[in-house]
Amino acid sequence: MTDQREVAIVRWPGQAPSAQDGLADLLAAYHLQTQAEKGEAVAGVAGLPKRYRVEVADPQAAFVDDVVLLALSGDTAVGCLVVTASVDGRSEIKRLWTDPAFRGRGIASSLVSAALVHAAEGGVSAVRLSVWKWRAGAIALYERLGFTSTESWDERDQLFCMERAV
Repeated sequence: MTDQREVAIVRWPGQAPSAQDGLADLLAAYHLQTQAEKGEAVAGVAGLPKRYRVEVADPQAAFVDDVVLLALSGDTAVGCLVVTASVDGRSEIKRLWTDPAFRGRGIASSLVSAALVHAAEGGVSAVRLSVWKWRAGAIALYERLGFTSTESWDERDQLFCMERAV
């Protein structure tokens, strides 16, 4: 894969250390951006809430029961998505993020599509997700991929919950 326009979706762990380092970087960018959008900007990872610092510091431990999908351009991680283990026949998509320099190339759609395939292979009947209400582009993406609004399972204000049958 020498063409930097090509992006491969791979399951993690099992990739080279550079991909592991790239995942931590993607998670850090995701959480820092989210904190800023919530009006709670922090200067760096050390200022994030503990549960997010743990993900950045050791993604493999944080997502031990989950599957992490990485979008790789060459050896560089440019996007990520977490699919949680099935609970009551449903999985959840979390932490969808594409490096801003690689946006507009269909990476997020490819990650979500790969997550849906993974869920179907695992016998999951539905996939759900929550997204901040102000992320209109993400909501539109999920709607294009067949997700619809559903009753919230999360008490945090400003979250929009969606679900899709697999």
